[in-house]
Amino acid sequence: MIDYRKGPNVPVWTLATRDVQVPAVIGSGPMTAERLVELRGVLAALADQPIATLEAHPLPDKLDRSQGIPLDAASPLAQHLSQLITESAKASTTAATATASGEILCRMVVPAKVAAEFGQGLVRPMVPTGSTGEFYGDLVRSTGQIAAKAKFVPVTGAAAAGTVGGAGATAGAAAAGGAVLTVAAPLVLMAVAVGVSAHADRKRQQAIAHITDLLEQLQADKLDDEQSALNGCRPAIDKATAILLDQGRLGVSLGLDSAVHAIDTALSKADIRLARWTSTLDRLPDGEPVEIGTLTESFPGVDDQGGTFRTHLELAALAIALKRRVNVLQAVERAQSEPDNLFENFTRALRSDEQRLDELEKGLAGVLLRLSALELARPKSVRPVLTNGEVDRLMRTAYQLRRLGDGVAVNGRPTDVAIEIARERDGSVVVFPALPAEA
Repeated sequence: MIDYRKGPNVPVWTLATRDVQVPAVIGSGPMTAERLVELRGVLAALADQPIATLEAHPLPDKLDRSQGIPLDAASPLAQHLSQLITESAKASTTAATATASGEILCRMVVPAKVAAEFGQGLVRPMVPTGSTGEFYGDLVRSTGQIAAKAKFVPVTGAAAAGTVGGAGATAGAAAAGGAVLTVAAPLVLMAVAVGVSAHADRKRQQAIAHITDLLEQLQADKLDDEQSALNGCRPAIDKATAILLDQGRLGVSLGLDSAVHAIDTALSKADIRLARWTSTLDRLPDGEPVEIGTLTESFPGVDDQGGTFRTHLELAALAIALKRRVNVLQAVERAQSEPDNLFENFTRALRSDEQRLDELEKGLAGVLLRLSALELARPKSVRPVLTNGEVDRLMRTAYQLRRLGDGVAVNGRPTDVAIEIARERDGSVVVFPALPAEA
């Protein structure tokens, strides 16, 4: 049994986006990681407004910052975080001790009840490329799971004061039934926005890597043009992201309109292809084996790792990732236009477009699962025995079809979303991709 009394003290803030009333379930004594998970569930179930938790862990010695989005100390997120730390240190010795060096790894967890409002497909597990993905130390793992030997101490009486960079909302301490919540809507909003943006950008990078490999095998000019059009959207999105995250407000004439047009065009092509694939599968006889020739006519290259069909899938994934990132930017811009209604505008704006993307991803996943379940028929031949080449192709295609279903994300129970932020000594931060939090 772990003795949490000997573990490090980890301060935990409960962050609300506005004044809320909840029962006194927080308490003041140290708690275990399991108790913290339970607490988040209770707060999410009982509170009328989103309530997140924020933990401050020691910054690991080895941290791959290239996987996150860096923000300087003057950015709204960094300033809100600094204000929270400064004010908390005045009232809490635990917070003062944990943040004294200025270097900490913050972990914000948004409850599943709230995360579901961002769209079911907005944050999903990603298979890391080139590494195991675990770039944290012994205390915090990249999966979001808290390692053992830590005790979590609630911080009460903290206040994140003021309005920064136009990301306005009330901030302070709200007493609710004996529990003290820190009202910090801008901090929650900006952390979610940056974490989701980083997550979408990593999905974009993965899609581009896959597309590049496929196009090198195909040498297809039209598909290369589609990729180039989508890649051309990145500068405008990056500039808009920089302005939003560093200054707190989105401007105009950034080229987002043309970028959105290119992305929407790619999504329209994905919709058309999805409808064609679905119609083809619907026409296949139920339960009967399908010949390879019939299959490859509608799904060219489905029997090959570098086929056109697979490239179309990756182009759709790239368009979806870019669209999700644009959606976050537009949602934050809309939320900032009404400072008194910050988080509600953010989630409402995301939901409106995310539903379409969720349906597209669900449809693509359905096609892959249906293809992976198909049974192949032996090629028609006057010969009673298949040649070695025909047997090899039949077995290879069957194997490739089965693999299409591997890793397909299907809608399941929403999970808590974890956003990890490395704060440097100078106040600058690096925000890592938002990921589903593990209990």
